[in-house]
Amino acid sequence: MNKTKKIIGILLFLHIIGLSFAQEYKIIINDDNPISSITIDKLDKIFLKKVTKWNDGSKINPVNLTAESTVREKFTQTVHDKKISAINAYWQKQIFTGKGVPPVEKKSDQNVIQYIKANPGAIGYVSASANTAGVKVIQVAN
Repeated sequence: MNKTKKIIGILLFLHIIGLSFAQEYKIIINDDNPISSITIDKLDKIFLKKVTKWNDGSKINPVNLTAESTVREKFTQTVHDKKISAINAYWQKQIFTGKGVPPVEKKSDQNVIQYIKANPGAIGYVSASANTAGVKVIQVAN
């Protein structure tokens, strides 16, 4: 019985940690964008610029936090299932072959929010604690 309680305790702890990781950032878009949710797969494709237009045909403008950001690290791991260094290598290859350039980078949550407010097709992420007044927070579906 004691062993069972320990296992349940460990599983509960891991579940709580998993929930806290899932809430480390919020996906945000311009307030005028009609979508309310997005899949991780679509986020991956948007931030790798494999998908470049919203359903209405307007241009998508993804924006990243800088590589030093712990929020970007978690976003990259969750969405791309890679480290930031692997994503940087992907973009170096895209640039070298003339296939594309990486998303714009901003230094802070507030800079990301300002960019998204000013760009109707923009999508980005900010820390879970950021004040997101003036932009829309959307849900992420698996």
